[in-house]
Amino acid sequence: MATPRPGLAKSAVALALNIANGRSGLSKLVPPCLFILDAVLCALIIWKIPYTEIDWKAYMEQVSQFVSGEYDYTVIKGGTGPLVYPAAHVYTYTALYYLTDEGKDILLAQKIFAVLYMATLALVMACYWRAKVPPYVFPLLVLSKRLHSVFVLRCFNDCFATFSLWLAIYLFQRRDWTAASIVYSWGLGIKMSLLLVLPAIGVVLLLGRGFSGSLKCAMIMANIQIAIAYPFLQENATGYAGKAFELTRQFFFKWTVNWRFVGEEIFLSRPFSLALLTMHATVLAGFIINKWLKPAQKPLSAMIMPILQFSSPFSPQEERVVASRVTPEYVTTTILSANIIGLLFARTLHYQFYSYLAWSTPYLLWRSGAHPVVQYGLWALQEWAWNVFPSTPISSCIVVGVLATTVAFVALQRDEPTASLRDSAGKRKDT
Repeated sequence: MATPRPGLAKSAVALALNIANGRSGLSKLVPPCLFILDAVLCALIIWKIPYTEIDWKAYMEQVSQFVSGEYDYTVIKGGTGPLVYPAAHVYTYTALYYLTDEGKDILLAQKIFAVLYMATLALVMACYWRAKVPPYVFPLLVLSKRLHSVFVLRCFNDCFATFSLWLAIYLFQRRDWTAASIVYSWGLGIKMSLLLVLPAIGVVLLLGRGFSGSLKCAMIMANIQIAIAYPFLQENATGYAGKAFELTRQFFFKWTVNWRFVGEEIFLSRPFSLALLTMHATVLAGFIINKWLKPAQKPLSAMIMPILQFSSPFSPQEERVVASRVTPEYVTTTILSANIIGLLFARTLHYQFYSYLAWSTPYLLWRSGAHPVVQYGLWALQEWAWNVFPSTPISSCIVVGVLATTVAFVALQRDEPTASLRDSAGKRKDT
């Protein structure tokens, strides 16, 4: 039997490396091929793996009370407790309530969530491609066991919030500011977890849309929250605000994925909660000052006073130049870094929160300049830790460790020189 010629093997390796690094015409086939394989995988999961009941019945019980005319958030309850999500969650699951025969057709619900998963994956891939992420990173988007479980085996509302987050990122990349703001606000109306990225979105809008434009977008987001909540606010405004955005909610130690290694006494203590909040605010401020405001090329001190006086910190000419530096890479890095900072310092993470993390980590590790072996190694550690059930001190330590490492890598990442930032001023679409 003839042995392969050394030159042929060398050429094959070179071709594979060129495809993986986006230097070949075949590179553009990687995302669609992975997408098709993942669609088949989703079908196999639904066919072969039993559905796991966690929150679906409770969602349906709560929705049944809503459709019966109950609008008081302090009264609406399900098997797992009171309704604790904003109004868009209620509307979303009301649609599912009718589509799935009042929640009885679980198989149809799984199929809907599989379509939702694939639609979100398509958005993630589109965002990665616009941010010029090389193809070798893309396999990490389809390999997560936990992520498939969250979507097609549990049907959590986090899946819809995650879809809204990535659709908003995609629209921000395309400079569709108004549409992105609407989508983000709807996602926030499904689950308040999206509050974690609000500071980054504020900075992106300020730099990309300008001061007056960003205020308009902020008003749109606020008005959407008021509009969707209106029936519940009329019935019991205090009850709605207290339940839908309950920032002081105390979670059970037994369900935590991230801070189990500190022990229950520390986990439940107020000093620990305040320490996390302080560190979150400190790291966030550091990123805003040292990373996110770089396109402005102005110190924060020169921007604060005009903003407090409700005037633009930029002249019209400066505004156009700064907006041209808000590239797809900048948008994705800024929003995802805010997301992962928030997850790092969250008081507790449950397994469904992996939907916000799984597609953020590969991008941020690549963007940090980490070696591909390090990227894959940290992703594998993260995936393993999130699949340990129930979590252990070791698995929770790895969850926090990978989050902290990712944040540190992004913080230490060298910013692109201003001259190399793509000038997209001619492509602006200020809607």
